Amino acid sequence: MNKKGVELSMNVIIIAAIGLLVLVILAVLVINSGGKFQGGTQTCTAKGGICKDACTGTYSPNPSGGTCDGVNVCCTLFVATGG
Repeated sequence: MNKKGVELSMNVIIIAAIGLLVLVILAVLVINSGGKFQGGTQTCTAKGGICKDACTGTYSPNPSGGTCDGVNVCCTLFVATGG
């Protein structure tokens, strides 16, 4: 019986399985880092606002939104435009 051919196919299967495992691990790492990047761009300061207890006085709700920690809201400095 020729066992050399059987060994070759087993080696190919093992190498393919290891390669697939490496690709899955890389995909998980890329997906996780992409989520962290997107979360960082959703912050209030990244969208040009500041976090306050309430948007009062010269501050109004930030039109671009943004997320703040806790119960704070994202506000922006109100600028009156002439017209």
